[in-house]
Amino acid sequence: MSLESNRFFEFGVFKLDRVDRQLFRHGQPVPVSSKSMEVLLELVENAGRVIERSRLLKQVWPDADSAEGSLAVTISSLRKTLGDRPDGGPYIETLPRQGYRFAARVTSSIPGESSATDPAILGSGQASNAEAELVLEELSESDEGKNRFDASTVNSTASASGGFVGWVSLHKRTFAMSVGIVVAGVAIGYLYSVWRAPGGRSGVRRLAILPFRNLRPDTQTDFLGSSLADATTTRLRGFSSLIVRPSSYSEKYRDIDVDPKVAAGELNVDTLVTGTFLREGNNLRVTVQLIDVTQGEILSRFPFDTKYDRLATVQDQVAHNIIDRLQLNLSPAEAEQFRHQTTDDPLAYEHFLRGIDMYSRGEFLAAIPLLEKAVELDPNFAIAWAHLGRAYTASASFNLRGQVLLVKAQSAYEQALTLNPELVETAVFMANLLTDSNRVEQAVPLLRSVLQANPNVAEARWELGYAYRFAGMLHESIQECERARTIDPNVKRTSSAPNYYLYVGQYEKFLSSLPKDDAAFLVFYRGMGNYYLKRFDTAAADFDRAYQMEPQLYSRIGKVLSYAIKNQRSVALEVLRDVEREIEQKGVSDSEAIYKVAQAYAILAEKASALRVLRRSIETGFFCYDYLKTDPLTEGIRSEPEFNRLMEIARERHEKFQRDFF
Repeated sequence: MSLESNRFFEFGVFKLDRVDRQLFRHGQPVPVSSKSMEVLLELVENAGRVIERSRLLKQVWPDADSAEGSLAVTISSLRKTLGDRPDGGPYIETLPRQGYRFAARVTSSIPGESSATDPAILGSGQASNAEAELVLEELSESDEGKNRFDASTVNSTASASGGFVGWVSLHKRTFAMSVGIVVAGVAIGYLYSVWRAPGGRSGVRRLAILPFRNLRPDTQTDFLGSSLADATTTRLRGFSSLIVRPSSYSEKYRDIDVDPKVAAGELNVDTLVTGTFLREGNNLRVTVQLIDVTQGEILSRFPFDTKYDRLATVQDQVAHNIIDRLQLNLSPAEAEQFRHQTTDDPLAYEHFLRGIDMYSRGEFLAAIPLLEKAVELDPNFAIAWAHLGRAYTASASFNLRGQVLLVKAQSAYEQALTLNPELVETAVFMANLLTDSNRVEQAVPLLRSVLQANPNVAEARWELGYAYRFAGMLHESIQECERARTIDPNVKRTSSAPNYYLYVGQYEKFLSSLPKDDAAFLVFYRGMGNYYLKRFDTAAADFDRAYQMEPQLYSRIGKVLSYAIKNQRSVALEVLRDVEREIEQKGVSDSEAIYKVAQAYAILAEKASALRVLRRSIETGFFCYDYLKTDPLTEGIRSEPEFNRLMEIARERHEKFQRDFF
């Protein structure tokens, strides 16, 4: 029976109508895009055979200049639609350096006939001896060490898994002796393909992209190392089958050689991407490696050339390669989202990369004009709007630029969400702004919607815990932040502190939970923990060091407390009044930071000033009631009638929040 005469193909719980181009699951229609249907038909009609990428590209995208990425995303979407075969394997297998194969048993029929098995389109479960030989040949070649970066790691892994590599090497020599060995070889070939494809069978993968290394360092192109890694990281965020560490975690590996196992251990990931680049004139040579650190294997070496004025293609090609090699199963919505994250304007993209590089270096103000230029050149560049909003927000808070930049930040976030409502980064950035600007009741639904779509976004869970903290839901704050740290132990490593422990009086636990990084913000909080524990000399040293590192808002408050510890009250008051004056003049709305000004006034026995600033803190959104009423640092003002009135304001809003959201 010729394939052309068959109308229906059946596999697993599916039936495919090649004439009406319709897929059914248990008799119910399954929506499939036109391109996905073309790819699926080609694979099903040739089930059990390897179909080269070039063939699929030529057949499905004949007029496209570069459709490699579209094919990878289409394959991923199809895998998500089909799920696993009844025996637990994937319907579509990726064969490295070859192409794709439909791996299920397929039967075919024409209208009015019962289904008939066509030997030409049986899946890999009944592959020919020649095909099984090819499977074992590929396995033995890949296991001779050329794709390994640490032989000892690989050897121990093989031993732990029953010595699979040795089994293949031994039994390849006796393959033709027995049909039973053929079947075993094919079965183990399948198991090996599962083992090699981390995304296929081992659940959600944890991946980090390290800064790319410039093979010819110079000031004109060095920015690409961190920014290309960051852009690719953003490109891969929000997939249910992949947890990608924020690029800020990998910043410490900029411009250094690092052992992949060491980096993976520090970042708590099982998969790494490393890369190098070299610019020569208008040519850019990029080489990327995808490493399965758990297995000690380089899954993919991916060298490619592009033009410097086509920088946006780098993140596309790297991201597509990762999706394809890990066999990620993208939902149709995820696949659609993936297609709309960049710009066609090369100059806009270069300004974007330079801007996020500046941000990664902590140069928030310097990042702003670069990102502003990016969105000026391409007003539809959604992710650039999101990062511009983040730069505005950071400058408003840490550089005391206040309300003007917060208004701009909100506008930038809203523009990003209008252009692309599904961008995870935008929602998380904007929620942080809403919490910091007295709109925590708006931040919570936004974050919950992100987590409903993808519960594995650690930053969204952390921000939700942050919002709960402002509202005084400290137990719930601890729960969310601990869940975030379960997903990612390094979440918000350099930009946030676990204040919930501080606010419930668990000071030692607070200190032990602080990230070990040497950021001024975190050094300040070490000082706060030691201050609560009455280790005043240690606290003063922490405060002084944080101020010396970076004299921003929090470290300036810390410097005030250091002066107070050293009985330099007049100097402390002078600095504190300068801080308060600047907060007032510039409209700073970080109500938690403002509360720390109130604490400092209370410590300095300036009761009227402490109560005035405490009111401002509560009214601008920090209504953490249980903490406010018992904080040891404000003990000197708790007997004041005004303090009780302020606690009533905090209590009423806290209880309303509790009723509305819990």
